Amino acid sequence: MKPVALFRLAGALAPLAACLFYQPAFASCGSAFCSINTDWTSQALGVAEGSSLDLRYEYIRQDEPRAGSRRVAVGEIPHHHDEVRTTNRNLLLNYSRNFASGWGYSVVLPIVDRDHLHVHNHRGAQLPEEWNFQELGDARLIGRYQKPVGDQERGARTAGVMFGLKLPTGRTGVKNGVGEVAERSLQPGTGTTDAIVGAFFHQQLAAWSSSWFAQAQYQHPLNERENFAPGGQFTADLGIATRVADRLSGLVQLNAVVKQHDHGAQAEPADSGSRALFLSPGVSYDWSDRVRVYAFYQQPLHQSVNGVQLTARRALMVGLTTQF
Repeated sequence: MKPVALFRLAGALAPLAACLFYQPAFASCGSAFCSINTDWTSQALGVAEGSSLDLRYEYIRQDEPRAGSRRVAVGEIPHHHDEVRTTNRNLLLNYSRNFASGWGYSVVLPIVDRDHLHVHNHRGAQLPEEWNFQELGDARLIGRYQKPVGDQERGARTAGVMFGLKLPTGRTGVKNGVGEVAERSLQPGTGTTDAIVGAFFHQQLAAWSSSWFAQAQYQHPLNERENFAPGGQFTADLGIATRVADRLSGLVQLNAVVKQHDHGAQAEPADSGSRALFLSPGVSYDWSDRVRVYAFYQQPLHQSVNGVQLTARRALMVGLTTQF
């Protein structure tokens, strides 16, 4: 396959991967990233050499307290803090580079705009406490190796592995206007270095102008920071893209996420950890041969949490990807 054709294939798949780097980070306070990934460009390029740059904006309003899989009212199950809402507005910049040998890497830099409100129950009084901040989050550096597999005449197929680190670049001591430090699960960074490993498979279905992918990944903290370590996360993802017009593609993916309990004296083990399944339909449009814009709507099909946690009824994302 010629490099130009590979770039076009990459453009068709750019917004179509799920959960390579960011998963919903459910905790009692509800901080989260969207469980959709736009780094598929770097994987779909196969062994072609090149770079891509992706910029995306996410909006996730978590205002639905949940106990297990049941929705509950604020304060229905008494806690020291009754969580009310968390609004996440995330901006993520992702640079990916591929080499002709099949090796490649990605660097992800998030900026977190987060607004959180809970009620502090103190000696019979109900005291509202709020945080609103814009901060750099935890960066990620991911390496990968990929290669063509199987009979390429029936459609390009690529398989690969990924490995890397989440780095402790985000702050862990953000305070509100009266000097109260936010809960650790609300902070823009975890303070830990996490290992990331995974595998993926992609196939082009030329006869139907479509392509599909499958992916699995596990992320686990390697250390504890100031008596806190986030729970490990496992994700499994399946998606398909279909060309519906000359420059327009329809996209859909399923994202399954399992998050373990957080650990440490500053964690909330009883109110952390979750299991979720999301459906994420979207569209993408080829602005040019090298530039693509896209939008996704994410709908939870199932959400089950430990203890009481804030969850979202939906999530929205828009973005732009370019190859060069």
